[in-house]
Amino acid sequence: MTAKDKFHGAVRLALEKEQWLITADPLKFKYGGVKFRIDLSADRLLAADRAGEKIAMTSGRS
Repeated sequence: MTAKDKFHGAVRLALEKEQWLITADPLKFKYGGVKFRIDLSADRLLAADRAGEKIAMTSGRS
Protein backbone atom coordinates (compact mmCIF):
# COMPACT_ATOMS: atom_id res chain seq x y z
CA MET A 1 0.00 0.00 0.00
CA THR A 2 1.38 3.40 -0.97
CA ALA A 3 1.32 6.39 1.36
CA LYS A 4 -1.08 9.24 0.65
CA ASP A 5 0.65 12.48 -0.27
CA LYS A 6 0.22 15.73 1.68
CA PHE A 7 -2.51 16.98 -0.69
CA HIS A 8 -4.79 13.91 -0.48
CA GLY A 9 -6.86 15.12 2.48
CA ALA A 10 -7.23 18.64 1.07
CA VAL A 11 -8.40 17.33 -2.32
CA ARG A 12 -10.90 14.97 -0.69
CA LEU A 13 -12.28 17.74 1.54
CA ALA A 14 -12.58 20.13 -1.44
CA LEU A 15 -14.51 17.50 -3.43
CA GLU A 16 -16.85 16.84 -0.50
CA LYS A 17 -17.49 20.59 -0.06
CA GLU A 18 -18.54 20.71 -3.73
CA GLN A 19 -21.10 17.93 -3.08
CA TRP A 20 -19.04 15.05 -4.50
CA LEU A 21 -19.61 11.69 -2.79
CA ILE A 22 -16.31 9.81 -2.34
CA THR A 23 -17.04 6.27 -3.51
CA ALA A 24 -13.55 4.76 -3.19
CA ASP A 25 -10.38 5.85 -1.40
CA PRO A 26 -8.46 4.34 -3.17
CA LEU A 27 -10.26 2.89 -6.21
CA LYS A 28 -8.80 -0.51 -7.13
CA PHE A 29 -9.67 -2.51 -10.23
CA LYS A 30 -8.22 -5.02 -12.63
CA TYR A 31 -8.46 -4.77 -16.41
CA GLY A 32 -6.90 -7.22 -18.86
CA GLY A 33 -4.81 -8.79 -16.12
CA VAL A 34 -3.36 -5.43 -15.01
CA LYS A 35 -4.14 -4.11 -11.52
CA PHE A 36 -4.87 -0.38 -11.23
CA ARG A 37 -5.00 1.85 -8.16
CA ILE A 38 -6.49 5.36 -8.40
CA ASP A 39 -6.24 7.74 -5.43
CA LEU A 40 -9.91 8.80 -5.28
CA SER A 41 -13.18 8.03 -7.03
CA ALA A 42 -16.23 10.24 -6.63
CA ASP A 43 -19.81 10.67 -7.90
CA ARG A 44 -22.02 13.73 -8.04
CA LEU A 45 -25.69 13.73 -8.97
CA LEU A 46 -26.36 16.44 -11.54
CA ALA A 47 -30.17 16.34 -11.43
CA ALA A 48 -32.81 13.87 -10.29
CA ASP A 49 -33.65 12.85 -13.84
CA ARG A 50 -30.11 12.83 -15.28
CA ALA A 51 -27.18 10.49 -15.00
CA GLY A 52 -24.48 11.17 -12.41
CA GLU A 53 -21.07 12.64 -13.09
CA LYS A 54 -18.04 10.51 -12.16
CA ILE A 55 -14.34 11.29 -11.70
CA ALA A 56 -11.22 9.38 -10.69
CA MET A 57 -8.02 11.14 -9.61
CA THR A 58 -4.40 10.20 -9.23
CA SER A 59 -1.45 12.19 -7.99
CA GLY A 60 0.59 11.46 -11.10
CA ARG A 61 3.35 9.72 -9.16
CA SER A 62 4.52 6.36 -10.47
